[in-house]
Amino acid sequence: MGFFGAYAVTGSNGIFALGDYKQQIAAHERQYQQLDQQRTMLRNRVALLDPRHANPDLVDELVRKELNVAHPDEVIIPLK
Repeated sequence: MGFFGAYAVTGSNGIFALGDYKQQIAAHERQYQQLDQQRTMLRNRVALLDPRHANPDLVDELVRKELNVAHPDEVIIPLK
């Protein structure tokens, strides 16, 4: 009986492990929130690229980025 009682307190699923589980849950919830924000941002960008009514500013940005082109009168400021 003593062994089972000690294992219930100090075992891998015991009372002492409860704090670690709570920390893991909190870390996973933070990660989930970050992923949810990224998903929302990507969903918005996809909606802006809808072929029926694409956002001209976003299309222009993507074309310039992919083709590496600029107008002669534009000033390019590189970002780190």
